[in-house]
Amino acid sequence: MADHGTPHFANDAGVSVIHIGAKEFQCIGAKPPFDHPHIFLDMGSDDEIICPYCSTLYKFRADLHADQSDPAACLWKAPAAA
Repeated sequence: MADHGTPHFANDAGVSVIHIGAKEFQCIGAKPPFDHPHIFLDMGSDDEIICPYCSTLYKFRADLHADQSDPAACLWKAPAAA
């Protein structure tokens, strides 16, 4: 990511799994204003993790960049500060 921040992902669509290109990220549940507390998750040496707050399953995929997800709509970026 350009700003080297932690990527944030949301599961508004309620998909069964979100494939991501990062092993350290934050799950926000759904996009604001319906988000849950932003939970920092670290897969470590594993390739998948379940958010303990919303039960979304995330799976690491090496062909994705850290700021990419499949489905693509699951990546969330905060609006730029005015």
